[in-house]
Amino acid sequence: MLLTIDAGNTNTVFALIEDARIVQQWRLSTDDQRTIDEYLVWISQLMQIHGLTAGAVTGAIIASVVPQVVWPLSKLCTTYFECSPMIVGDPKVKLGVDVKVNNPQEVGADRLVNAVAADHLYGGPLAVVDFGTATTFDVVGEDGSYLGGLICPGINLSLSALHQAAAKLPRIAVTAPTAKYITGKTTQEAMQFGVFWGYVSMIEGLVARLKKEHSPDMKILATGGLAAIFANRTDAIDEVAGELTLEGLRLIYERNT
Repeated sequence: MLLTIDAGNTNTVFALIEDARIVQQWRLSTDDQRTIDEYLVWISQLMQIHGLTAGAVTGAIIASVVPQVVWPLSKLCTTYFECSPMIVGDPKVKLGVDVKVNNPQEVGADRLVNAVAADHLYGGPLAVVDFGTATTFDVVGEDGSYLGGLICPGINLSLSALHQAAAKLPRIAVTAPTAKYITGKTTQEAMQFGVFWGYVSMIEGLVARLKKEHSPDMKILATGGLAAIFANRTDAIDEVAGELTLEGLRLIYERNT
């Protein structure tokens, strides 16, 4: 089995993949102070619960946007799973797509991995909207090359900033409004409607500009935890691709072995 690790700013996802099928996946909050021993205790207990052993893992690959966690995660792979992991971003690890930006090394690993999977599954031209800590738009050309994209504040980040910066604004969760109106009748409604429909308008506006710049026929994919909520409220998103990053990690691993 292949162990894939996607370390984002908020959460780190561990997945075991066999024959292109996700056998198990677990989510852990990302913490750059977490030790190798803490990772070891956590994952060994979960594997034991599901009747899995470390010896079943034959390879590993890591994509991280948090540089500080790469070493302990790598050490976890070498000590517990007895395999040396591939690291997305290492010059020796080939993506299988051209990265046509000024400085490829500064592009987040997750964005490149998503582009690899999106091109393989759907073919360009397309754009991937990833609803993570940041909301990112990544463009894949007709020839499968990565062309760059956009980085916007994530919706939860925006809600947190509103709550922290304004004394009378409460902390609220992201929900899709059920009301048929968009004018908030309470402070909470005003926040929910403003952030939600504001993001929908941002998505629609940026997608329209991307299509004008690249191709009117480009497909728009959504991924990330909040993808389904927004995809159901706008025609700008064509499809939700929930496991795009894990699929991209699997593809990159196979291309390098």
